[in-house]
Amino acid sequence: MNNKIENLTTLSVNDIEKLIVTVRGVQVLIDRDLAFLYQVEVKQMNRQVKRNIERFPEDFMFQLTKEEFNGLKCHFGTSNERGGDRRALPYAFTQQGVGMLSGLLRSQVAIDTNIKIMRAFVGMQRYVAACVEIFQRLDRVELQQLENRHWMQTTENKIEAVLKKIEESSPKLLPEQVFPTGCVWDAWAYVSDLVRLAKKRIDLIDNFVDDRVLSLLTKRSDGVSATIHTRYNEQFLTDLKKHNAQYPKIEFVQLSHRSHDRFLIIDDKLYLLGASLKDIGAGLCAVTEMSIAPDKILELL
Repeated sequence: MNNKIENLTTLSVNDIEKLIVTVRGVQVLIDRDLAFLYQVEVKQMNRQVKRNIERFPEDFMFQLTKEEFNGLKCHFGTSNERGGDRRALPYAFTQQGVGMLSGLLRSQVAIDTNIKIMRAFVGMQRYVAACVEIFQRLDRVELQQLENRHWMQTTENKIEAVLKKIEESSPKLLPEQVFPTGCVWDAWAYVSDLVRLAKKRIDLIDNFVDDRVLSLLTKRSDGVSATIHTRYNEQFLTDLKKHNAQYPKIEFVQLSHRSHDRFLIIDDKLYLLGASLKDIGAGLCAVTEMSIAPDKILELL
């Protein structure tokens, strides 16, 4: 589902780990990604599997449901970029299924790539095991805290260290993200996380805003300023006045002329929004971090 790998000659185990997803509680590779790694057509690979279907029980391979497939598309922000348009739902291969598949595809590319795939599965399993160990440590620390108040400060330090380790191991916000049509919640959650990251300021440049945007900006931390640069709208100003009467103030700056693109400034970072914030995710759109300084955009207004 993740289509960031373009050059197989520099393919690493880490690249393959990014393609491994969890479906029905197990780690799998999707057929189109496997076909890409093996440099064969998806249909060709699946035909080979079906001719040897007795070798692929359900714990080796299974077909995704429509809901599972849509969930993966929303999660990775991709559609049918690899493998072309297809009506049939894709198949998912577990580690055992990939191992069985490698016996059917005997090209040198398949052999070399399969070694990396096996190492990637092992790497992901170690990562999951490490996370489980971290949470077990949290449980033990919490129990110790309840049993012995004398070690309270030491325990809190342990918790902080463990949580820091979890944060370092967790997936980070990507500098760019594509959201297929209908992934409203994923897009909204992504922008919400950006808002929560702000330490100093948030500036939104958007021709069309409403009360949903005001609600989003309440997620910012205390002391973070918020300014909306938009066109004059009587209803929005009424909503803004009521909002500011109860919550930390959001400034309004009227755009002197119509601005085609939408921008979100988080401290010293500038993001280009592919849709108005209130409609983010309703249609195919992207959020991209730009290298230009935010103040350059503000000067152009």
